Amino acid sequence: MDDLLFRKAMGKFATGITVVTFKSDGELKGITVNAFMSVSLNPKLILISIDENSSSYPKILNASRFGVSILREDQKDISMIFAKQKKADREIEYVDIDGIPVIKDSLAMLSCRVQDKIKAGDHMLFIAEVTGLQVNEGEPILYFGSQYRQLK
Repeated sequence: MDDLLFRKAMGKFATGITVVTFKSDGELKGITVNAFMSVSLNPKLILISIDENSSSYPKILNASRFGVSILREDQKDISMIFAKQKKADREIEYVDIDGIPVIKDSLAMLSCRVQDKIKAGDHMLFIAEVTGLQVNEGEPILYFGSQYRQLK
C-alpha cells in the first residue's frame, strides 16, 4: 500500500487540534498534536500519539506529566507555531492547571499524568490520567484534508 495514499485516506477524518505542553530539563516545550482522544471516564484517561521523527519526541519520552490544550478557531497561529510551520511572532500566554502550563483561553485545558506508553509502529502512544481541567466556550479549529478548517 502506498504511503501517500494512506496519508490521504487518514486525512479524510476531521480532527480537532491540540497543543501538548510539557517540561524538559526545566524548560517548557510544546508540540501540535491532532492524534488525541478520550479513552476512559473512570478513571479519566486520554491518549496522545507522538511521531518518533518529531523533534519533540526524545524530550516528551521522559515527561511524567503534560498538558493538553484543545484549540479554538482563532488559535490557528498557535497551532502553526508549535507545529513549526511558522515562527513565534508573539508571546504565548499560559495558565497553570495542577502545576502544568497550558495555553490560555483554549476550549479545554487538561493537566495529565502519564500512566502508560505503548510503542505502535513509528509512534509512541501516551495514555494519561487527567488530574485537572478547565473548560471555556467557543468553536474549535479543525484539521481535514491537510488543511485547517472551521465549523460553519
